[in-house]
Amino acid sequence: MIAVPVLTFFNHKSGVGKTSLVYHLAWMLSQMKDVDGNPYRVLACDLDPQANLTAAFLDEEQLEALWEDGSRGSTISKCVEPLQKVGDLLSPAVQKISPSLGLIPGDLALSWFEDRLSSEWPEARGSADLYRPFRILTAFWTVMQAGAAQMDASIILADVGPNLGAINRSALIATNHVVVPLGADLFSLQGLRNLGPTLRRWRQDWKKSLDNWSEPEFPLPYGQMQPIGYVVQQHSVRLSRPVRAYDKWVNRMPEAYAKNLLGKSEGPFPETPQQDPHCLATIKHFRSLVPMAQEARKPIFDLTVADGAIGSHAAAVRDARKDFRELAALLMERIGLAAGMSGPRLSPADMPQDP
Repeated sequence: MIAVPVLTFFNHKSGVGKTSLVYHLAWMLSQMKDVDGNPYRVLACDLDPQANLTAAFLDEEQLEALWEDGSRGSTISKCVEPLQKVGDLLSPAVQKISPSLGLIPGDLALSWFEDRLSSEWPEARGSADLYRPFRILTAFWTVMQAGAAQMDASIILADVGPNLGAINRSALIATNHVVVPLGADLFSLQGLRNLGPTLRRWRQDWKKSLDNWSEPEFPLPYGQMQPIGYVVQQHSVRLSRPVRAYDKWVNRMPEAYAKNLLGKSEGPFPETPQQDPHCLATIKHFRSLVPMAQEARKPIFDLTVADGAIGSHAAAVRDARKDFRELAALLMERIGLAAGMSGPRLSPADMPQDP
């Protein structure tokens, strides 16, 4: 089996629409087909201890039942929980959201894993037995690949929290491609300045760890963390002052992204995101559709007249469908999914098994 590519949406600045972006792209991709006419099969994975992506897919009754369920592997936390002692990873119980969309649910209990991941990071470059440190550090990747194998997924979309902690570091070493969601403000600009050096350091450190284990006993992720672009959340503004403030910050994003994520120190740089090939999209807020979509428990582009999407709302639904479809198609083009996937080969023996 070939490892399924992992696309992670990451920015340690909160409030940039990251989880909403993952949710809507997962739905959109699951409704699309590749160049050969085969439907994309999407696995969404919630690696944020706040579990907001899971709450978007599942209602409160489902969440309560899931989190109180004693079944092994029902959430990402329960999959890695045996690592607290001497056990091994458990296979995830993938939630079927639609025929071509699955979810590995998140769990607030995942926070316990932060300290364990922190302590094992230096151990991966030690001289003692390396099996356990690497098993722990690559737990997210192994569980996601097992979930992808269950549903024959084409791609994995991962949502992570807004921080630079050990959980996100482990999520990123499991990642092939990174999309950076941004807001049009000073905080997002500063976030880019911090994010780029952090990704480079994690990538370099992981390579050193891989080099330290010359003969690994199970497949390991490469930790590519390849940035493929950014998405700007467009604020709904009308007055001239907010518009000028929006332009002030958003037009500095191309240079900040090139310098910090791509390591390009010299220009010229595009003057606006619209001129920047690294800007994947500018996504509207669609503010009026959000409560309607939450009530209907569906993505905004699937709202119907029965849900209340009439008049201007119906036009906004059509705009949303067009925007997300174009973004989804561009993402697949950027990561080369239609041309085939590549990665370390996995066998059933490499998958986590229930004891």
